[in-house]
Amino acid sequence: MRQALISDIHGNLEGLQAVLTDIASQSVDQIVCLGDIVGYGPNPCECLELVMKKSTLTIMGNHDQAALFDPEGFNPVALRAIYWTRDRLDAGAPSTVNRRWDYLSELPKLHHQDKFMFVHGSPRDPTNEYVFPETIYDQNKMENIFGRVNQYCFQGHTHMPGVFTPDLEFIKPSSCDHVFSLGKEKLMVNVGSVGQPRDEDNRACYLIIDHDARKIHFRRVEYDFETTCKKIYAISELDNMLGDRLRTGR
Repeated sequence: MRQALISDIHGNLEGLQAVLTDIASQSVDQIVCLGDIVGYGPNPCECLELVMKKSTLTIMGNHDQAALFDPEGFNPVALRAIYWTRDRLDAGAPSTVNRRWDYLSELPKLHHQDKFMFVHGSPRDPTNEYVFPETIYDQNKMENIFGRVNQYCFQGHTHMPGVFTPDLEFIKPSSCDHVFSLGKEKLMVNVGSVGQPRDEDNRACYLIIDHDARKIHFRRVEYDFETTCKKIYAISELDNMLGDRLRTGR
């Protein structure tokens, strides 16, 4: 079986469409979304509709949760964006609106599939905890988090793809030629971001798990980010920096 893992779409329709097109060419059996379908971007409804149609399993992200409940720890830019997103999700025919909110409210916070764990944030706090590349220097935190991993944990949230090992290493996709073998040791894998990359590569990012070959493949996909930027600039509730950062991947 081959699973495509996408995360942190953030209302970026152009990024999501490009990734779904790439996935369609990769003989993928299932699509798993690790959350943050909405927030920041200009097309929350369209992205939600696509995920509802294409994803076999979707995990709740912190922005998805914030659309439903009171946002916690959001900076002013993210806060304005999520309030605008709520208004967009509330627009349309009652049946459509109810379907959107029902879908978001029923998303699980984590999912176990044999030795595989899927979360948005971390094994310790599936929705909100960040595990950044530099977290490897916090030995106590990393050991505590790895203690909650059975074998492999896949996550998003930081928008920075790579592999965490129990030896306190963070391996960037470029350091392993974008392919990493799944061995016996525990691993935490960040799948990167479809809609708002932050690793200084502005291409959309996702990964594929090849269960038979026991390998993961990080993939980068070019998309029309200028169109997304223009949409953001045209919406007063969305800060211009949300468009600017799509050009730089930061």
